Amino acid sequence: MNETEGEGNRETRVAFQGAPGAYSEEAVYRACGRSAAAIPYRENVEVARALASGDVELGLLPIENTLAGSVYVSYDAILGHPTIVAVAELVLPIHHCVLGVSGSTLKSLHVVESHPVALAQCAKFFARHPSIVARAVYDTAGAALEVSRAKDPTRAALASRLAASHYGLTILESDVEDRPDNQTRFLVLSRRRAQLHEGIRARTLLVVTTENKPGALLRVLAPLAERSLNLVKLEARPTGEPWTYRFVLEIEHHAGDPSMDEALGIIAANSQSLRHVGTYAVSRV
Repeated sequence: MNETEGEGNRETRVAFQGAPGAYSEEAVYRACGRSAAAIPYRENVEVARALASGDVELGLLPIENTLAGSVYVSYDAILGHPTIVAVAELVLPIHHCVLGVSGSTLKSLHVVESHPVALAQCAKFFARHPSIVARAVYDTAGAALEVSRAKDPTRAALASRLAASHYGLTILESDVEDRPDNQTRFLVLSRRRAQLHEGIRARTLLVVTTENKPGALLRVLAPLAERSLNLVKLEARPTGEPWTYRFVLEIEHHAGDPSMDEALGIIAANSQSLRHVGTYAVSRV
């Protein structure tokens, strides 16, 4: 996280969703360094709330996975707190393990518990073991904690090697994700914008609302294509009013490119509202 506040600061508190041992905790240390104090919260919205209120200096949320797609609860948590901004991204390889208590085996299992996104990434494992039921819980590491506490050889968790070590569980099978290139992209969030070196590859995250009439969204998107700016993500999220939406745009460009500033000006003129959530360096896997 070269361009954000908090690097090397031993007092930096970073909120993440999940229990200790979660993939998000590993992402905190990779993005912010081992000196960061990773603070767990149960829900994604609680991470955003803690950052907005000043309880922590930074927050980290997953926004998409190569297998399961977008993490909408993270987008909604970010959109619900206009004072927080995105300052960095991190792409983390995700390798799921089936974790059980000592003495359990794959044949003894009746249930494997995990976050629904993690379960969705391992559909082939459950197809190979039709007698095992996939049970959704709030977190991967939280599932590992509950399996450890229950000491039931018929229950297992789908979680990380870090969670296995943290909760004293046995790895019954490793790397059970559907594809070896399974990755999750996280955003690091702050209350202060990142300062980027001019010319580096960057992404800008915008939230736009438009009039509900033909061509309104096209007029927002056209300035990007006209300036060869790459729109890498487009999501529609409810505004809170029935049948109305706000659009989340993620645009890849070079930091300091005047074409991006030109496009932003035109987008603002053709939008009912425009929020610049942040500009941050493109992550290296």
